[in-house]
Amino acid sequence: MTEPAPTPPLPGRQRRERRAVLVRLDPAVHEALARWADDELRSLNAQLEIIVREALLQQGRMPGHSGPLPRRGRPPKASPSNPR
Repeated sequence: MTEPAPTPPLPGRQRRERRAVLVRLDPAVHEALARWADDELRSLNAQLEIIVREALLQQGRMPGHSGPLPRRGRPPKASPSNPR
């Protein structure tokens, strides 16, 4: 399996590679998370990341070098002057 090519950083912002993680959940837990994410107008992945980050902060285990959460909403469309 080959690693994807890193994405070049955006001007003025450092872009970090994001990791994909497979999570196996009980169907009822998945449904509850999906409803919660929907209530907050987030994707299930974004909701899971927020929950995990909050748990890490509460336990004092959040790494100091972790980047901020990605901005909400869709990424900007690519344009000839701003290729993605």
